[in-house]
Amino acid sequence: MKEIVDEVERWREAGEKVVVATVVATRRSAPRPVGTSLAVSESGKMCGSVSGGCVESDVYENAKEVLATGVPKLLTYGITDDLAWSVGLPCGGEIDVFVEAVE
Repeated sequence: MKEIVDEVERWREAGEKVVVATVVATRRSAPRPVGTSLAVSESGKMCGSVSGGCVESDVYENAKEVLATGVPKLLTYGITDDLAWSVGLPCGGEIDVFVEAVE
């Protein structure tokens, strides 16, 4: 979360709404640890990461929905370790990502 704080503050000072998606749980192998965050601004800017690129586009779409509705979401992503290697992903496992508006 620390790595996105300055950028989130800049966006908010500019009057933008902001949503933060945070890894809240991992199971088996995961690319990012619990506490890692991705921020999305109302204008579509992003900073941070929750997976190393594997699920960011879906988290982004869900973040835009949270921006529009104000309703937080808990997202779960996962793939078996064996399947992950067969499709060229760096890791398997599962992550839970909580997406919420910054107040």
